[in-house]
Amino acid sequence: MKILITGANGLLGQKLIEYCKTNGIDYLATSKGENRNPDCPDAYYVSLDITQPVEIDTVFVQFGPTHIIHTAAITNVDYCELNPEECKLVNVDATRYLIEGANKVRAHFQFVSTDFVFDGQKGNYSEEDEVGPLSVYATSKVDGEKLVRSLCEVSWSIVRTIIVYGKGNNLSRSNLIVWAKGALEKGEEISIIDDQFRAPTFASDLAAGCMGVIENNENGVFHISGPTTYSIYEIVQRIADYYEYDMSKVNRISSDTLNQPAKRPPRTGFDLSKAYKRINYRPRTLEETFDLIF
Repeated sequence: MKILITGANGLLGQKLIEYCKTNGIDYLATSKGENRNPDCPDAYYVSLDITQPVEIDTVFVQFGPTHIIHTAAITNVDYCELNPEECKLVNVDATRYLIEGANKVRAHFQFVSTDFVFDGQKGNYSEEDEVGPLSVYATSKVDGEKLVRSLCEVSWSIVRTIIVYGKGNNLSRSNLIVWAKGALEKGEEISIIDDQFRAPTFASDLAAGCMGVIENNENGVFHISGPTTYSIYEIVQRIADYYEYDMSKVNRISSDTLNQPAKRPPRTGFDLSKAYKRINYRPRTLEETFDLIF
């Protein structure tokens, strides 16, 4: 087994590298630019611009992966809404180039997607539920999924996830849990929405889920997230309760007051039955992960 990871400098990418190292799996980490992860030896890293098909073909042929895990994407929802052409290039067109590269080397292609493919009216979504994207970002992920289903010639999987959190090296963006704990610890005044509901996903659990799909030779769509859905406010409340932080400077607000460019689904969360049964996925609770991060 030889795993090629796109977006390897990101949080999930770093946890996939950690998984491969721990389990003795051959891997190649790729991201655009230099290696920002000191836990990934430079010998296992190659800079790759996924919007350039020639670069993809060169790297794929040289490494000869059996599986590609495509984590790279523009995930800033509001940025995508304001920059739709760039979003399409990175999240859709580049996915097509990568699939074409995977077909040439006869590799399994795994696409990491999102709960935002749903409209958020129902919650507790299963893999069979109909998608209904509300934003440019969400639409780009739905379009990426369609490419995977229609173009992959060997085998494929789509892993959808929700609010990924954890600690990583030199990350370009923070994540909800790390940011909220820092703000609570400093006693900063923060405003938190209470009308959007998500199941936050520990990055190491997500990496294990992605690899579980591959190691069990599974194909198709898998929902991989944390085990429990909370409002965003409740997530912050649980951090405060665990570490005995004061919540008096946390303002409870409605998402309407933020005037964000992109529309978000109000309630997601996943039915994890398929992942539990088929790949023995066992996600940890929020509280079980806190001491692993901080």
